[in-house]
Amino acid sequence: MNKQLILNERPKGMPDSNTWKLQESPIPDIKEGELLIQNHYISLDPAMRGWINDSKSYIEPVQLGDVMRAGAIGKVIQSKNSHFKVGQTVTGWSGVQQYTVSNGEGIYSVDDSQLPMQKFLGILGMPGMTAYFGILEVGKIREGDIVVVSGAAGAVGSVVGQIAKIKGCYVVGIAGGKKKCDYIVNELGFDTAIDYKSQNIFEAIKEACPKGLDVYFDNVGGEILEAALSRLKKHARIVICGAISQYNTIDDMKGPRNYMSLLVNRATMQGMVVMDYAEKYPMAMRDMAGWIIQGKLKSNESVYDGIENFQETFKRLFTGEKLGKLLLKVIEK
Repeated sequence: MNKQLILNERPKGMPDSNTWKLQESPIPDIKEGELLIQNHYISLDPAMRGWINDSKSYIEPVQLGDVMRAGAIGKVIQSKNSHFKVGQTVTGWSGVQQYTVSNGEGIYSVDDSQLPMQKFLGILGMPGMTAYFGILEVGKIREGDIVVVSGAAGAVGSVVGQIAKIKGCYVVGIAGGKKKCDYIVNELGFDTAIDYKSQNIFEAIKEACPKGLDVYFDNVGGEILEAALSRLKKHARIVICGAISQYNTIDDMKGPRNYMSLLVNRATMQGMVVMDYAEKYPMAMRDMAGWIIQGKLKSNESVYDGIENFQETFKRLFTGEKLGKLLLKVIEK
């Protein structure tokens, strides 16, 4: 039997116990050209909150009654597809379920002989690719830039800051709580950290960037975005990756009131979606894997057990009760 998480209703605000339902269904026999994957880990990402809204976005919403969309990694256990062999480790959009039948479209084999497979959902997966292309191609960082990153202890922000350091930038990370701030400075090598929970964000950014900032990588939106806009240097670049502070709001999303700072400073603010860079993933993975092996790039995974615990684990994306990449282990012992 296959345990699957099904979208039951569209939430208003924070998803609750009625948003999804867990169901069991028989695993179908695979047909010619198909393969059967036993998923080991499911990726939990803030973007999943937007995927369950019935609204126009960069990707079609998950439909009611469908398996919840998610990235996953696991092993091929049956194959009638010439491109995949039993025993291969594969990753793709397999959904929140223990087993996935696929025709191979959107499924990629990975070599996890030197790195744990969960790294391919984090630093070498969608979050890592988002960080790589967001800071290098959209942020266009240059050596000596002052770079500020929000959500700096998260799966994307933690990698953004480290890549910026590798490229010779001065990096300021914004995170919630002393533990996370200590982590990004002492473990990841950020130059300094701002604790938005205990500091006035406007004053703290001014103190950390007395001459202003060149690049702001935004994962949270809201007041922190406004604070960053107040400290722009001329020709600064703002990368809009996410707005996690706004995803569960029932009221209208709050945008920056001081956007005219873009005009005054001839700055740019650009949104980015990692799927636009899919053709370049192999290049990015080579660079990232090299930095990992050299010890220049580190990551952390917060792993929780059991597909039955999806709801509570998902909430950690928004409460901050995790460090680095959030994963759900769905293979049963």
